[in-house]
Parts: sequence; C-alpha cells; structure tokens
Amino acid sequence: MPDLTAIVGRLRAAGCVFAEEEAALLVAAGGGAAELADRVARRVAGLPLEHVLGRVDFAGLRLAVVPGVFVPRRRTELLVRRAVELTGPAATVVDLCCGCGAVAAAVAYRLRPARLVAADIDPVAVDCARHNLAPYGGRAYAGDLFDALPAGLAGGVDLLVANVPYVPTDEVALLPPEARLHEPRAALDGGPDGLDVLRRVAGRAAGWLSPGGHLVVETGAAQAVAAERIMADGGLAVAVVHDEDLGATVLSGRRPADGLTPVIDPRTEHAE
Repeated sequence: MPDLTAIVGRLRAAGCVFAEEEAALLVAAGGGAAELADRVARRVAGLPLEHVLGRVDFAGLRLAVVPGVFVPRRRTELLVRRAVELTGPAATVVDLCCGCGAVAAAVAYRLRPARLVAADIDPVAVDCARHNLAPYGGRAYAGDLFDALPAGLAGGVDLLVANVPYVPTDEVALLPPEARLHEPRAALDGGPDGLDVLRRVAGRAAGWLSPGGHLVVETGAAQAVAAERIMADGGLAVAVVHDEDLGATVLSGRRPADGLTPVIDPRTEHAE
C-alpha cells in the first residue's frame, strides 16, 4: 500500500497547494511502486501535474497532454462556450495555436462539425492534437498559423478559434515555474504588449472566414480594448465577453455576411 501521508508531505514541501488531491491522482494512475515513485519525483521536481499524469481534464473531456506541450487552462472554457454559441451545425472549424487540441476537441464534442482542422507551430503539440482529435475526424498540421492550413479552406471557415499567446514578454518571467520552465515559450510570449500573435491572426482572418463566420480568441482583461481595435481593423465586427468566475476574457469577431468592412459605432470606441 502506498504511504499516502508521506506522498502528501513531499508534495506539500515542494509547494503543491492541493497536495492531498494531487497525491490521490498520482496513486490512482496505477502501476507499481517504481512507477509511483517516478511520478512523485517528477511532480516534486516541478513538472506540471498534467505532464506527469499524461492527461488533462478540460471542458468535460479527458485529453492527452505530454511534457513540453502547453497545458490548457480552465479559463479557456469560456472560449469554448462562446465559440459554440456562435456556430451552427455542419460547420467548418479551425483551431490555430492548437496546442494539444483541447479547444478543437471541446468544440467538436459539442458541435460535431463537418470539418475540423487544427494547427500549431510545435510538432510535439501537433502529434498530441492528432491523438485528441482523432475521435472527431479532425486533422492537425504543423506550421506557422495560416501557412499550415490547406489552401482550400480559405474563405470557407465558419469558426476560427485561436488561443493565441498573450503574455507580454517582460511578464513571462513572472509566470509560475510550472509554465515558465515546462511549457514552450512560443505558447506563452505574445510580444511586447502581448498582442503580436493576435495582430497576425486578425490581420488575415477575414480572408479565411466564410461570410458571417467568426474568429474567437482569448486575451487578458487589461488587453481587451486594444485587442478589440486590432480585430476591428481586420474588418471584423467585434464583441467582448468577460467571465469573472473563470477570470477569463474572450473576443469574437464576425466577418460581415455582405463582405463589407463594418462601420465601428463611435459610442463603442475606446481611447488607446
């Protein structure tokens, strides 16, 4: 029988806030004493619990996640919820900056889209996404944003989700060690103001969306005003949603059905 008390003590000493819950999960993962000792040692060394277990629970799904791949956060469930609200049946769905494919899988589980495509610049993440999207017939490609996508998707994407990196470069060093040391910097660092990748996505999104299609992204609450302007400059009609319980902010941008650039109501403009 594993000494659960001893495991809890080691985890607590290593700074694990939820030591009891984590100890139970590490024990429940199965295997012999050597496997358990290895899991505990890796967690004590600072590896994210999800990497140690090889899985993450997200938006009602249990998904594979491997060391070196971004671990989806619970706040991103707002992005999933908003994307599903905006999208009809038989949609073509694309997930950029997909990581392990968590957002794409959660959307597909709820919508059962006609076509599901994901892309990430990290080949390790793409392999993980391929595994997680297989039950939904999804395809994952390695490459830089839109350059990774099949050209035939241009102008036909009904839902484009992109959990872009949005941590300002100078703030990456302030992140918890689990993220800073064990997740790819490209999945965290959004440039000087945290919005560089969003600018690249929003600048090309309208050309990939179908008329009436939506781009849905997550950002920090303090960045919402600037992010709204970036998306509007890309020809999208923008709406912002906050969820205080999740600590999440999501923006959606709709390509006008008539193909015209939307006129921004001056009452909704914000000073930069």
